[in-house]
Amino acid sequence: MTHRCAWAKRELDIAYHDAEWGVPVHDDRRLFEFLVLEGAQAGLSWSTVLKKREHYREVFDQFEIARVAAYDAEKVAALLADPGIIRNRLKVQAAINNARAALDVQAKYGSLDAFLWQFVQGKPQINYWRNMADVPASTAVSEYMSKVLQQHGFKFVGSTICYAFMQATGMVNDHILDCFRHAELLTT
Repeated sequence: MTHRCAWAKRELDIAYHDAEWGVPVHDDRRLFEFLVLEGAQAGLSWSTVLKKREHYREVFDQFEIARVAAYDAEKVAALLADPGIIRNRLKVQAAINNARAALDVQAKYGSLDAFLWQFVQGKPQINYWRNMADVPASTAVSEYMSKVLQQHGFKFVGSTICYAFMQATGMVNDHILDCFRHAELLTT
């Protein structure tokens, strides 16, 4: 029997857990996608976001940072009228704002990847949790990341959101020890 992290119960969650969660991401577009989706998830379940993810990709132009940064009031109105995404004005505005902040970061640091991965010195932090109850919601690193992102103008990037982002993009390996993905990701 395959052991996985306890949160991966539904088909979509299992597919995400087995193929993506905790895999190091170094592509600026995908990192931006996760920033948007983690912000959209605030107060909701990740399953809700996963169900809407493909539609998000469609209406947010595959998360091309420059395109999202150029969104105007007409595009915002269209997004807020779209039931295929989470229609929260603050979250939609944050996505656009964060695209603009990401462009500034790219100009200053060379890439969003270089900027974000500096918080873990460019390599995944490996944790050795025995059960999901041991996994923190935030850490000193995610708190620091949150503060720095906010200083750079990012929104919806609190410490808990930053930690979920770090988990999703492989900055930390938070698969529990008996999950088959924990050991697999030690070699990535």
